[in-house]
Amino acid sequence: MAAYLCPPAVIHGRHTVKTSQIVAEVRERHPHAPWAPRIDGIAASTGIENRGWMLPLETAVAPGEGSGLAAGARAAREALARDGFAEPDVDRVIASLEAIPVPQTVQERTAPAWAAVRSYGEQAARGALQIAGLDPADVDCLITSNSTTPALPGLDVALADRLPLRQDVLLLPATQWACIAGTRSLALAADLVAADPDRVVLVVIAEALSTTYQPADDTLESLIVRLLFADTAVAAVVTGRPRPESVLRLDAAWHHTLPGTQDLHRLETRADGTHFVMDRRGPRAVQETVTAMWEWLRTRHQDDPGSWHPDVLLAHPGGTRVLEYMEQTMPDGWPSGLLDHSRDSYTSGNRGGAAVFDILRRAHDRGLEPGSRAVLYAAAPGLTATALEGEWL
Repeated sequence: MAAYLCPPAVIHGRHTVKTSQIVAEVRERHPHAPWAPRIDGIAASTGIENRGWMLPLETAVAPGEGSGLAAGARAAREALARDGFAEPDVDRVIASLEAIPVPQTVQERTAPAWAAVRSYGEQAARGALQIAGLDPADVDCLITSNSTTPALPGLDVALADRLPLRQDVLLLPATQWACIAGTRSLALAADLVAADPDRVVLVVIAEALSTTYQPADDTLESLIVRLLFADTAVAAVVTGRPRPESVLRLDAAWHHTLPGTQDLHRLETRADGTHFVMDRRGPRAVQETVTAMWEWLRTRHQDDPGSWHPDVLLAHPGGTRVLEYMEQTMPDGWPSGLLDHSRDSYTSGNRGGAAVFDILRRAHDRGLEPGSRAVLYAAAPGLTATALEGEWL
């Protein structure tokens, strides 16, 4: 396996949403929640002050266009009349019921976000091609991922039209990769160029994770979801032969899935949109994939156990708690600071599938010496994980 990665393009959500805004909105809406007295401490513990969203906070918290009475107005009017209410009284009751705000529907939440995902994805794709010195006509395969805005046709077909791509381009959409999209798309791209080194693969990941912001939810887990997520689109070019623009050679990939863990983190589609549901057992399960990755690396370098170590670790395990676990369980002798770029990315939100590309871009912008050994890792709902090992060029 040898694949070459050009620097990714990263497009952050242009609407800055402050943690203080979220705290104020949640406190006003849920003043009696069991966790309400601790909300400031919970918010501070995330380490996030601002995050970028594709749409403003006002869009997420706005009521739906319907009414509290919706389609039942006629039946309600008839029932009130049968109970002896005079017509003016009926009119007042119906008007009051129709004024009750209702949550947005799935369509109201998803439609504007899906439009944003396509627009941001196109910006990222064009940016990645420009960075790589290529045109849309040079692309042989397009891999896309977006988990919170399901659509058919999907982001792959939308980008094929918008860029536009050649009609014979292989389109590979992966809408359910979620947090693992960055590493797994690169692993797939590496397999594709290994089969044909002349292939040019474009990877595009666009995530509007803010669609999981559900104002009516009053659980502690829902509060954490509100505070964590950011919206980002990323893209990068992978080739089978080195280009002047290439910055990372990918040499090996590893995949790991834990059985019986599919209920720990999941998306649920309800009447008012998409909900991200977290189980408190999740971080511990993710830690199991970290331990398995250490073993993979140990086995790969068992002939040089005393001196081999990565010079940079670009990791998206879902949160800072697992980053701390990674630091605590690293093999003896590994230097400190390997996760600095990962920590830096988390200070402005969890970017889901776009996270590893964002972390990689930060490492690139700050400068790495040619020959630096890199490990990329991500875990996602499932629980499933993918890691890659390579060398900075």
